[in-house]
Amino acid sequence: MCTGPGTSDGDRRQGVRGVQELTGLDARFLYSETPTAHMHTIKVAVVDVRDRAVELTPQLFRSLLESRLDRMPPLRWRVVPVPHRLGLPVWVEDPAFDLDRHIRWRTARAPGGSRELAAIISEIAGSPLDRDRPLWELTVVDGLADHEIAFVVKLHHALADGGAAVALLENAFVIDSDSAIVQSACSEPLPSSRALYRQAAQSQARRLAQLPQFARESVHGLRAARREDREATMPLPRPFSTSRTSVNVSLTPERTFAMTPLPLRDVRAVKQAFGATFNDVFLAVCGGALRRYLLRGHELPRKGLLAAVPLGTRVGQRRLSGNHVDNLILSLHTELSDPVERLRAVHDMTRAARRVRTALGTEMFEYRAGLTPLHLYPLGVRLWGRTHLADRMRPPVNVIASNVAGPRSRLELDGGVVTRLWSVGPILEGIGVNITAWSYADALDVSVLGCPASLPDPWALTADLEAAFDELRSRVDRG
Repeated sequence: MCTGPGTSDGDRRQGVRGVQELTGLDARFLYSETPTAHMHTIKVAVVDVRDRAVELTPQLFRSLLESRLDRMPPLRWRVVPVPHRLGLPVWVEDPAFDLDRHIRWRTARAPGGSRELAAIISEIAGSPLDRDRPLWELTVVDGLADHEIAFVVKLHHALADGGAAVALLENAFVIDSDSAIVQSACSEPLPSSRALYRQAAQSQARRLAQLPQFARESVHGLRAARREDREATMPLPRPFSTSRTSVNVSLTPERTFAMTPLPLRDVRAVKQAFGATFNDVFLAVCGGALRRYLLRGHELPRKGLLAAVPLGTRVGQRRLSGNHVDNLILSLHTELSDPVERLRAVHDMTRAARRVRTALGTEMFEYRAGLTPLHLYPLGVRLWGRTHLADRMRPPVNVIASNVAGPRSRLELDGGVVTRLWSVGPILEGIGVNITAWSYADALDVSVLGCPASLPDPWALTADLEAAFDELRSRVDRG
């Protein structure tokens, strides 16, 4: 029986056969896209192929990828809007799916190092995904040094958050056949307008029926959150309470990208030495790096920069698609020059913010996203970009800082060993820098994304990340 999208993700709503409605949060990522704000994520796997017995040609790679598609069913899903936006868009298995439309092949310039690879990634990140096909694209980059090639995946955020992307990667290449989620291709014609109208009406009826319960839970959560906020030992930051900096500008379509690895063992040593969490160390390093970056331009604000920090709401669940995230707004304490003092301040604030968010209810953010006006929200996002208001108004936060737990063991891709895993999410109007870390094997692989207006030299910021971490690590050595 053909069930279509949703088989491998039991929490999804499915009405018409073979049709899966996007959640409100998934749809918000879709509607947030503008000509200058691309809402895709970038995943990069660097693979050492020196021990392969057979050269990886485009034809061979295509056949290898095709053999794994049943383990990555979301890559066959195409988004279909409901006519007149009378309901949330839906995923359907693309009846015209053509793998060749999603694969690209590029050769890096000599000498094929990190900067040459990053230049290609910047170009890939600077163009949106086509909506007439499943929302992903894979570019194979050869010509790299040390017998390496790179697989650069451009994946729309509406399709998967960081947790789902990790699960998708592991399901395809790590988990054994008996435990893998497998869904064979089973496409049907695109649903008719009548079927989409019926789907939208059923969904709206469900949301209306849930509204009283949502209202009760919201009131209860708000009261509990206010109590936690009052009892917090420090004032928690609010959106739009930060200063504008050079990274908080209107975006251009182009993107800038750079990356650096931090030694995972040393990150853990810092974590243990100061009684912090892994994420605390990452955020403190981000704060130290941004402090250095802004001090060079004589523009460091007196108050600490604010970061939007994605927070997974369904940790531990194995799912291959969808978004289950909330956001904490945290100070990176860039006003503090001492790295240990900064780490401790980040730790205290994060604990307080998590208590408030837990009291509010982790599902509330996702449910509220489902109430987003389907006509007004996309219009407002586009007007915000066209009017360049981000150049004149305070941003809600300064940067996005995301830390995702990646695969713990080294991955092998058909005879090649994955040496590095890079990932980075989108930037937004007025929030022109995204710093994303994926832990993998023995490294914390950190990527930064900006645009020429917000981050003209991303390598300066990665150098600052390295320096900020070295400064914090040296304090462990002294102790």
